[in-house]
Amino acid sequence: MTTHDLINPATGAAFGSVEHVDAAAVDDAVGRAQAAQRRWVRSAPAARASALRDFAAAVDAHVDELAALEVSNAGHPVSAAEWEAGHVRDVLQFYAASPERLSGQQIPVAGGLDVTFHEPLGVVGIITPWNFPMPIAAWGFAPALAAGNAVLIKPAEWTPLTTIRLAELAVHAGLDPDLLQVLPGPGAEVGERLVTHPGVAKVVFTGSTVTGTRVLAAAAPGVKRVTLELGGKSANIVFADCDLEQAAATAPYGVFDNAGQDCCARSRILVQASVYDRFMELLEPAVAGVVVGDPASRDTEMGPLVSRPHWEKVASYVPDDAPVAFRGRAPDGPGFWFPPTVLTPARDDRCVTEEIFGPVVTVLPFEDEADAVALANDTVYGLSGSIWTDDLSRALRMSRAVEAGNLSVNSHSSVRFNTPFGGFKQSGLGRELGPDAPLAFTDTKNVFIAVKEK
Repeated sequence: MTTHDLINPATGAAFGSVEHVDAAAVDDAVGRAQAAQRRWVRSAPAARASALRDFAAAVDAHVDELAALEVSNAGHPVSAAEWEAGHVRDVLQFYAASPERLSGQQIPVAGGLDVTFHEPLGVVGIITPWNFPMPIAAWGFAPALAAGNAVLIKPAEWTPLTTIRLAELAVHAGLDPDLLQVLPGPGAEVGERLVTHPGVAKVVFTGSTVTGTRVLAAAAPGVKRVTLELGGKSANIVFADCDLEQAAATAPYGVFDNAGQDCCARSRILVQASVYDRFMELLEPAVAGVVVGDPASRDTEMGPLVSRPHWEKVASYVPDDAPVAFRGRAPDGPGFWFPPTVLTPARDDRCVTEEIFGPVVTVLPFEDEADAVALANDTVYGLSGSIWTDDLSRALRMSRAVEAGNLSVNSHSSVRFNTPFGGFKQSGLGRELGPDAPLAFTDTKNVFIAVKEK
């Protein structure tokens, strides 16, 4: 095993380390997970439901601890980190109802009885990103466990601590230690072995589109089921008939949440030309008002970027001659700080078309609905977006025309654990969350029983 140092993004200093596993450890973990899964699926549905509720209670009792880990490891503001830990609890509670409700069908056929069963896949591999370690891990392991599977998680190298702690809390709550295992390590070794191992029946990957295509290709020879949640370049479309003050006041939080390190970030603001100038006048003080600072402070609304390499990537989109309209403020000194930044580029600039994954937003004017749709859809991504209008018919027309999996009208909300989440085009494959999520971790078995006539 090798040791990997962990860096606090707010200080740039090492504060701990984690031991990385290797491919041989993945092989061992798969074998133990297979045995644990057989024990887990043989337990009564009510017992599995109770175990997941106990897991949720253990998370609830450690929300403060989990939040503190995320503040140090990922630079998340403490209020956001507390919400994320609470979200894990809520996701577990929601899917704890599934084991007793995951029922098949009785289908009318001639000559007998036909029934279906939803059989668990076995062992599920989950590869999580560094931007939201806790919630995204739970989106995978909660429905997978509820459906009767075992789970192996490879967390991002930069932010593994909360995932490790969640697995410990699962054991504390009474789950088999081999049922939910965490495998820290590099993607090129641990992630690749997890994807290609014949004992892993499904892979859930959240990360960049480039890496997602590699995961898909590596899973193909084994005909593995794959769910991908990938990049985004979401549009925030502002029509002249909306509440312009509200649209401008909320726009910064649609893109600068988690320092813009969010695949759902509304990083392209499209504003109807007739109100463009007024919108920009309203947007500037809203951006200036975003409080960027110490993640441990409850006043902080935006923390640092996750690492020095990522800071350099984001900075490459804002060179000295960039069309900066205005900026917010960020701390000086150590840490990976980047100010909220608003650009007014040409439509074909790379900052308009490429995912920056930082606190940088572009603002472009449009003329009418057709122009807005063309701009919004002019991207390889299709994850999320917002539509601001007081015209219900327009809201419905735009909602059908914009190519994205998750849209909000007069809101920037993208994620609820009880509704489906996923993207169009190169933003992903499959859906997470919602009441049907456990079904994505099962195979449907059809059984026909012939009935003799008297």
